[in-house]
Amino acid sequence: MIRLLLAEDQAMMRGALAVLLGLEEDLEVVAQVGTGTEIVPTALEVRPDVALLDIELPGISGLEAARELSAQLPECRVLILTTFSRPGYVREAMAAGALGFLAKDGPVEDLADAIRRVLRGETVLDPGLAAATLRAAPNPLTSRERDVLAASEDGSSIADIAQRLFLSPSTVRNYLSAAIGKTGTRNKTEAALTARRNGWLA
Repeated sequence: MIRLLLAEDQAMMRGALAVLLGLEEDLEVVAQVGTGTEIVPTALEVRPDVALLDIELPGISGLEAARELSAQLPECRVLILTTFSRPGYVREAMAAGALGFLAKDGPVEDLADAIRRVLRGETVLDPGLAAATLRAAPNPLTSRERDVLAASEDGSSIADIAQRLFLSPSTVRNYLSAAIGKTGTRNKTEAALTARRNGWLA
């Protein structure tokens, strides 16, 4: 049996996935979690063969959890299953150690097949996403520019961002200015939106 951990914040979607995957003779869902912070502790406890992770989760993102899982439980394969099928996310997921990236709207048979394939060590990518990823520009933002843009998404002032990230206001301004230039936008709000849309803020 292939033991699965399922991380999805929408309870109905999580339950439906668990039922559908449980119909496969060789798959067993051994744990279900609704937040990103539960993923690693639960995985260390139940030792799944494959973790199916959504990206947008309360607590920490599925991408951050994938990174932690790769470090703490390398034998557990990670498959990202999400509605956020943006090329930038695919690169981030692969860099975080995920072996697969599928959109949620695909047939359950494809998902079951992908689980078996990642367990064998194969890389599985949604074909449309793979093509889009190859065509898309790589993330132009530095990690600090991403941090500052992400912190600005809730409308925080430069002073608030500086305090939260332990930076000076002038440093925050410099990072925002660089990010606005790189995204070809007019202000920090547009820059954050563009970066989020391209999957550059994981």
